[in-house]
Amino acid sequence: MNLESNFLEITPVLPSQNIMRDIEWHQKHTGFNPIFGDNMYSGLQRAHMHIHLQWHAETPEDPLLGGSVIKLFVGDIKPVFDEFVERTTVSKDKLRMNTAWGTHEFGFFDLNHNAIFIVQSI
Repeated sequence: MNLESNFLEITPVLPSQNIMRDIEWHQKHTGFNPIFGDNMYSGLQRAHMHIHLQWHAETPEDPLLGGSVIKLFVGDIKPVFDEFVERTTVSKDKLRMNTAWGTHEFGFFDLNHNAIFIVQSI
């Protein structure tokens, strides 16, 4: 068996201070909808992509941290960008075309200061 073919997917797990609040935010601003979970750990899905949210107490023993970064790759960024402008997730000036690293992309922060980028490779 080829070891590489055994890898199926990767799912980012983002820290959250309030799972239910963050599920509502993602439904409104990213189009990801809940598929399982409770107020400690939940999974969200949009098409074939998943994001999980995990509650943290934001104490020295259980820090929230923040600062996580995820990139969601799409085939055509323009309709996705237009949707996220309509959702008021980003403003019309946030789309970066033809970056030096070969992408079109835009990004935003969720309520826990996790950075989420939508990226099209060019």
